[in-house]
Amino acid sequence: MENKKFCFQVGQTAELQDELTGALIGLARACENNPYDASVTDIIAEGLFATITNVNLDDEIIREMTEKVRKKKYEVVPNCRVCTAKCGNTDDYDVTRIRNEADDIRSLKSLILCCIKGMAADLYHANLLGYRDNTVNDFFIKALCILSYDLNKEELLKVVTEAEEVKHKCMELRSKSNTENDEYKRQIYG
Repeated sequence: MENKKFCFQVGQTAELQDELTGALIGLARACENNPYDASVTDIIAEGLFATITNVNLDDEIIREMTEKVRKKKYEVVPNCRVCTAKCGNTDDYDVTRIRNEADDIRSLKSLILCCIKGMAADLYHANLLGYRDNTVNDFFIKALCILSYDLNKEELLKVVTEAEEVKHKCMELRSKSNTENDEYKRQIYG
């Protein structure tokens, strides 16, 4: 196969979604060695949820979400905004780098990204209803960071396996939030 071009999505919206994903990776990397609170994981879930093509194709909303993510990053690492010795650790990540990885690495990183995007819908809704799980939240930060690392396929396969385990916790969290939340019950059952 001579054509090595790999495309997740097409058009300006896709580019904006990639930019948002890159900003989310920068935020996650800022959280690696710095304290963060639930507002960070709420924004990560919301941002990933916004990158699901069928959910949000409004370019302006995606731009606003990207700026919201960047603002949150500088709340976590305020000195990075004014640092004169830039290390690049918390910079937005260029998601197109994933597309240029070797086939097996690109596939595994793409699988991780698709998995957390899918889980983000459940996490976002659970968080809105006040249900959180630190294991799930921490995994989202870890998975986003992993996308920017140079790892081999064995290391990435471990993350894929972990993603499957976290996916079940995330689904349980969403289910629990739906069944236990009085407001949700009123909305559904009247």
